[in-house]
Amino acid sequence: MSAHTSEMKIVRGACPQDCPDTCAFLYHVEDGKLVEVTGDPNHPMTRGGLCVKLKNFAEHHYHPDRLLYPLQRVGPKGSGQFERISWDRALERIRSEWTKIIDRYGPQAIMPHAYLGHQGTINGLTSGDAFFNRLGSTVAEKTYCESGSSTAWLMTVGPTGGLDVESLAYSKYIIVWGMNMVNTNLHAWPFILEARSKGAKVVVIDPIRTRTAKQADWHIPIRPGTDGALALGMMYVMMCEDDLVDHDYIEKYTLGFEDLKARAAEFPPERVEAITGIAAEDIRKLAREYATTQPSAIRQGVAVERSPGGGDAIRLITMLPALTGAWRHVGGGTIEMPIWEFPFNFDFMCRPDWIRPGTRVVNELELGAALTGELKLDPPIKSLFVYNSNPVSQAPNASKIVEGLKREDLFMVTSELFITDTAKYSDIILPAAMQAEVYDLMVTWGHLYASLNQPAIPPPGECVSNAELFRRLAKVMGFNDPHFSLSDEEMVVRSYNWDAPAFEGITIEKLEERGWMRLNVGTPSERVPHAQGGFKTPSGKCEFKSSLAEKGNFVAEVWRSGYAEMQPGGYVDPVPNFIPPGESPVDNPAHALRYPLNLISPKPHAFLNTQYGNEPMQQKRQGEQLILINPKDASARGINPGSYVKVYNERGAFEAKAQFSDDVMAGMLMTNVGHWPGHNRTGSAVNSTTAPRHCNLGNAGVYSDNLVEISAV
Repeated sequence: MSAHTSEMKIVRGACPQDCPDTCAFLYHVEDGKLVEVTGDPNHPMTRGGLCVKLKNFAEHHYHPDRLLYPLQRVGPKGSGQFERISWDRALERIRSEWTKIIDRYGPQAIMPHAYLGHQGTINGLTSGDAFFNRLGSTVAEKTYCESGSSTAWLMTVGPTGGLDVESLAYSKYIIVWGMNMVNTNLHAWPFILEARSKGAKVVVIDPIRTRTAKQADWHIPIRPGTDGALALGMMYVMMCEDDLVDHDYIEKYTLGFEDLKARAAEFPPERVEAITGIAAEDIRKLAREYATTQPSAIRQGVAVERSPGGGDAIRLITMLPALTGAWRHVGGGTIEMPIWEFPFNFDFMCRPDWIRPGTRVVNELELGAALTGELKLDPPIKSLFVYNSNPVSQAPNASKIVEGLKREDLFMVTSELFITDTAKYSDIILPAAMQAEVYDLMVTWGHLYASLNQPAIPPPGECVSNAELFRRLAKVMGFNDPHFSLSDEEMVVRSYNWDAPAFEGITIEKLEERGWMRLNVGTPSERVPHAQGGFKTPSGKCEFKSSLAEKGNFVAEVWRSGYAEMQPGGYVDPVPNFIPPGESPVDNPAHALRYPLNLISPKPHAFLNTQYGNEPMQQKRQGEQLILINPKDASARGINPGSYVKVYNERGAFEAKAQFSDDVMAGMLMTNVGHWPGHNRTGSAVNSTTAPRHCNLGNAGVYSDNLVEISAV
């Protein structure tokens, strides 16, 4: 009798999370069970490391609370009371309810709501677009993150990947602007440390003294929403005071220099000091060091867009390397999202040709107003389908969303891994597959590697991938289009232009063997994408004065670049300007008097948005909901360290434990987004206080433009 010998195999994959790193995975499978997930040590960018969020990723697949079968609500909305049903019964209920809604109100009474709960090509952001466009539903505008930054980037330099994060190793002066890289871009940080070991200076511009700021050579605290003023102040020094610009580069490769100089002339450092809270001499020092130390680099963070003027702030920051000629050098320039180098076939992925003329668009950040009737929609939203998203936690004005989800006449379907704070309001819940169970080419927005995820284990129970989910929905709705009969592999192949220069030498077969391959865009030690201009704007130049904005309505032009989120009809100044926070004492004095503290809510260290927020190990790592408060503000309100406080404004409230810290400036508060509201003291979290307003570009959210007051509980 021979002893049993276990069978071990390794399958290549990649991280599914909404993160710029897209780490290369190795799935370790023993006797058909996923026993460990490790990083691939051979990947040049992620180098075998995984962040704290993924330390128990294998166990995550076997979480005892994981949804394994379709469920139907049996209790009141929000009670979390469900019973198991079959897929056939779930699909028939959806078909029946949707058919009745369409017959009475039309298909636009149905609205999808999705974002990046998964970052795959066929299971991620656009996975449901083709189905819902074919259905004729309301088009949901997805602008949770990067839409303002991306619109600004495209207006200024076009759809280019810009500076390679790996090239940061060759930089001599690095500004990390509005990004806590140690939390949210961990695998790019070693390239900065490598540059610093060779003498580079690292500067962090952030309202909070974050983990990243504490490791920098110089932390510059800035008032939220004033980044555009700082960029203009730097330009004043460089253009109007010291003449620190590269005139040859400007003449050959830029457009609108004199217009930008005239705008910068309005922002001397003394004025900028009053706006930003940064000393005028520090502004001069920053501008001079940045301009005269080449190659200089800027790593832009999405946090900059989260204010009313965030779009113009990104435009101004993106212009700085062209003023100094930093683009001439390896390691010079700026990074927003290298995603623009990937040859997506958006027409196949999204099927915009199926959108019926006149179909309305509703922004997902306005979900609460859409559900409660404040938007005055005709027809009203009668059904909501949520996947890859948890709006009760992540969307602004969350209290209003909860109010809308409680409607008895709203038929709600959710595809999920767990019963989240959003899913508990559903009529039907469908069980979703996890990453080790699906096939997908991962969308990578932080580096220049294509990464293939291959299934290591079958989905448990009756879980299905998003790609399979929409195939089933298409079938039950009677859609016979060939698009919905394609296999996962066929969908991945058709989602990209494999003949594009960037994909030269890359094939599915090679990716299946290796797991990842670098795009054909130059090595990190030689990549200088704009040494001689070559910007992908209409003029071919870095546009200080936007030719798209001068046309008055540039939505179609931006869409052809692969990204369109800006509403038509709004005026955009061709030359960017500083737009102050909307809840500032200047623009809204009564509101600011009543709610004098600016609350910002960056990403947590141990969660990824709300993902892993229900994992005991990650809850222990992250801790309970804290509110960081400057001791001066706490003393003025009689708040003691470690006590519980109520954080509130007219939109909503939540409770958190006070933690005194000089890492936040007086007049500011900081708490992390991502805690599940249902796990908090009063069943609410930070986004109960945030406003569903938008920044000036891309309809991005203004999460950091949020004034509140606090009091002891």
